[in-house]
Amino acid sequence: MATLAESFLADLEDLSEDEPMPESEQSEEEADDGMDDIEAFNFDDLSAVAKLTSEPRYSDVLQRVRIALEEAASTSGTNGGDRRAAGPLEDDPTYKLLVECNRLAVDIDNEIALVHTFIRDKYRPKFPELESLVHHPLDYARVVQRIGNEMDLTLVPLDDMLPAATVMVVTVTATTTSGKPLDDEALSRVLAGCEMAIQLDEDKRTILQFVESKMNEVAPNLSAVVGTEIAAKLMGVAGGLLALSRMPACNVQSLGAKRKTLAGFSATTAQPHQGFISSCAIVAQTPPSLRNKAVRLIAAKGTLLARKDAYGEDPSGAYGAEMKAEVLRKIEKWQEPPPAKQVKPLPVPDAEAKKRRGGRRLRKMKERYGLTDMRKAANRMMFNQAEEEWVDGDDVIGLGVLGKEGSGRLRIVASQQKQKLSAKAQKKFKARMYGSSGATSGLSSSLAFTPVQGIELENPSARFGMDLDTKDGTQSYFSQFGGFRSVKK
Repeated sequence: MATLAESFLADLEDLSEDEPMPESEQSEEEADDGMDDIEAFNFDDLSAVAKLTSEPRYSDVLQRVRIALEEAASTSGTNGGDRRAAGPLEDDPTYKLLVECNRLAVDIDNEIALVHTFIRDKYRPKFPELESLVHHPLDYARVVQRIGNEMDLTLVPLDDMLPAATVMVVTVTATTTSGKPLDDEALSRVLAGCEMAIQLDEDKRTILQFVESKMNEVAPNLSAVVGTEIAAKLMGVAGGLLALSRMPACNVQSLGAKRKTLAGFSATTAQPHQGFISSCAIVAQTPPSLRNKAVRLIAAKGTLLARKDAYGEDPSGAYGAEMKAEVLRKIEKWQEPPPAKQVKPLPVPDAEAKKRRGGRRLRKMKERYGLTDMRKAANRMMFNQAEEEWVDGDDVIGLGVLGKEGSGRLRIVASQQKQKLSAKAQKKFKARMYGSSGATSGLSSSLAFTPVQGIELENPSARFGMDLDTKDGTQSYFSQFGGFRSVKK
């Protein structure tokens, strides 16, 4: 008889058999199966690596494209082609074929990348440094096909495939390489891969040629600005016209950009983000200093035109022609020199005194802000006489002719004259200082210090135009002879 623990374990085993396997374990098992497939994958066989050419879709699309090109060539002399009718772009059969061509072009690019990896792995024992010098897959395949098993690259012409600087670097590097010649079987695999990569590129060119021939029907506005060839390349890389219309202008500008091989040279002249738009006709005729600006402008306008073409708003292409004229007009405007600075002539000299505003207000302003007689005297100097100076801290202030005349005191006659106030000003001053009653201020003193008689008793109200007259018409004042005395006025 089974124990309680054994029956409990049996129940757990039954539950585990009924439950589904967790996703993590399934993914691990699928990964293990994939690794087994990769281990069983024969990398020496090119047909096992590149399978696109053996698919029926590949041959079917290419056949339809070739037939369409032949029909277009036979009818090119009689009919220039019909415009696409306005309406949804997805319902157009020509656009459907173009979308299939774009997808196949993307698959061809991926296939070329796989074939390039196969060629690079098989050719690495012969020339391992070549893959770091030639980055483009098709250029690499053509160079490998041209070199073959040759060890002396001075005997192999590469000038028609690579730039002169890259040819020089490849030739010099080949003299110091550690690679060895391949055997006949490995060399045949490498050359077969090169032929397949070049054939895939030719098929892609055929597809792009068909797409270019139909771009005036599918995207007339975009083709009017960048041309049918550039429009077809942009649509092919983006994955269709709808996908291109959803892309921002900054990404459209970089479509088709290739990695440039500097080969040790300076990166100052290398221009990044130069894609298909950089090779259009408008940019080619723009001065080099304005090409980057023109590329940004065309990318922005091209995005708008792609959106207009994607939804069939203007099948005639008139809007694209207007946009092209606007782009050309802006580029011409950029090339215009800045306006020259105009030299302003001097004003005509006027010897006559200008008429200035006169009147009481101007006279009062001149009295208020004008120079006083004391300041005028301080600004003057006597001939052949030393000027008296007054030291105020670190400053030395000259006194001019002050004190040069009279008794030598620092005053002049004009400053001793009493300032006469108007009746209205006297009334305001009395009301402010002594209140509305007009009584004499209690702070006023009858004693005054004079330089002539010493202490003198005077009438304080006489300073402000007020008289202290007695009832009998006499005035009291203090005399130096007999004290207070009253006299008739």
